[in-house]
Amino acid sequence: MIGDEERAAVMAVLDSGQLAQGPVVEAFEKEFADWCGVKHAVAVSSGTAALHLLLLAHRVKDGEEVITTPFTFIASANAALYVRARPVFVDIEPTTFCLDPAKVEAAITEKTRAIIAIDMYGHPAAIDDLRAISERRGLVLIEDACQAHGAAIGRRKAGALGVSATFSFYPTKNMTTGEGGMVTTHDDEIAAAVRTLRQHGATQRYRHQVLGYNFRMTEMAAAIGRAQLVKLDGFNERRRQNAAYLNRGLESIDGLALPVERRDFRHVYHQYTVRITADRDGMQDRLQGMGIGTAVHYPIPVHRQPLYTELGYGGASMPVSDSAAEQVLSLPVHPKLSNSDLDRIIDSVRRAAATI
Repeated sequence: MIGDEERAAVMAVLDSGQLAQGPVVEAFEKEFADWCGVKHAVAVSSGTAALHLLLLAHRVKDGEEVITTPFTFIASANAALYVRARPVFVDIEPTTFCLDPAKVEAAITEKTRAIIAIDMYGHPAAIDDLRAISERRGLVLIEDACQAHGAAIGRRKAGALGVSATFSFYPTKNMTTGEGGMVTTHDDEIAAAVRTLRQHGATQRYRHQVLGYNFRMTEMAAAIGRAQLVKLDGFNERRRQNAAYLNRGLESIDGLALPVERRDFRHVYHQYTVRITADRDGMQDRLQGMGIGTAVHYPIPVHRQPLYTELGYGGASMPVSDSAAEQVLSLPVHPKLSNSDLDRIIDSVRRAAATI
């Protein structure tokens, strides 16, 4: 949802002549850090870049292991490969679709260095439980909040849950910069390392201390982000209202399980994802025929992607993730939906379910 505010902000940057990373990026970083309730926010070119740089900043290296979930977008596991570490997949909770803390301990070896926990669909992972494990075992814990802008546990927002975190501002997210990402952290050294690494390892102009990357955010992207951030609470509240409306309208349909919001957790519904236990694909086709757009996030778990089967992961046993990939379906929940739109979605799902 792009409005006049975003357009005006971009035009102001273009008129200024300062297009590369500069004062608008710096202002966006401060505003995002304040909004999250965290000491540092460092803007980068994508959510994937944020994960990559955060692993480098934590000095995860060749041959070490990074525990994460296979039921997500491939970027989380790929970030481990970028630093020559080995992803180790652990299955998910069947209700939240987030990394299952009860299964993490058994996957830890002497090579384990880090855990990446994804806030799936906008519901926070069990960060407190995972942090207890990581602290006990001396591991780095990273929150992948790329789908969870404004999600929370109690009064603490995603990105400020006591561990370093990453966000994506891809156009499908709850807020966007067109393309971009952010690292949030309370740690001064981690923030400084990410700032250095995003700009070719430079600690000052033309002085390069380490091997770095060109992962900067542009002024235009930051201008869009600043305008979107002002609207984000409203976007999220409308998503939550839409999700509640859908929940009321879709309850008690045989073979359909609705999204779960754990007690004291705040879900921001990046996706409103249901489970369909019988003929998910048939349900999707029926809804498409009724003019209701849906999506499957994600049809192929990461451990079954061709890249990862070639790397030897094809035999991994991830039954909950495999089951989710066969059953999940995301319904429209975006803030622009009206109540009449929601009624049409509910009626269509009920009619489609009756034919399965």
